[in-house]
Amino acid sequence: MSDATGRRSPALIATLVTIPVMVIVLFIAIAAFRTDSSGDSLPLASAAAPQSADANCTKLIAALPATFAGFDDRSESGGLVQWQPTGDAAGPVQLRCGVDRPADLAPTSALQVVDPVQWFATGSGDPDATGTLWVAVDHRPYVALWLPSNSGNGPIADTSRILDRILPRASIDLGS
Repeated sequence: MSDATGRRSPALIATLVTIPVMVIVLFIAIAAFRTDSSGDSLPLASAAAPQSADANCTKLIAALPATFAGFDDRSESGGLVQWQPTGDAAGPVQLRCGVDRPADLAPTSALQVVDPVQWFATGSGDPDATGTLWVAVDHRPYVALWLPSNSGNGPIADTSRILDRILPRASIDLGS
C-alpha cells in the first residue's frame, strides 16, 4: 500500500519489520526452553569408566533396583544405568560403575556419609547445576551417581546399602 506520492504506509513498514523479528524471537525462545531428555548433557552420559568391566561392577549393576522413589523405567546402555523421573525432578538418576578417582578429591574435601558409604560431591558449587554428581570414595571400584535436583535422598540411600553389600571397602585415596 502506498499513497498518491508513492510512499509506503507506516503500518505496512512496521508489519514487514515485526514479522521476521517475531519469528527469530520465537526460535530463540524455543531453543532456550527446550529440554534435552536424552541425558547426553548430564555428567555421566559420556563419563569414562575404565574399570566398568570389573566383576564387582557387573554384580552391582545386577543388584540395583528397577525403581527408586519417584523414578522408574530403568535402562542400561554402555555401562550407564538410568532411571527416568515420575515426578518433578530435573532429570534422570544415573549411575556408572568403574569411574576414575575424582581429580579434585583432596585432604580438605568434605565427604558426606550416607550410611554406610562415604560420598564426595563433585562440582556442587555450580549455581546453574541441575543436580549433583556424587562419587563413592571408600569402596572399589569407584561408583558415580548423578542425582537431579528435587530427587530426594532415596536413590543415594538405596544405592549406598547395595554398594556396601557388594563392593569391597577401600581406604580413601586423597591423592598426593
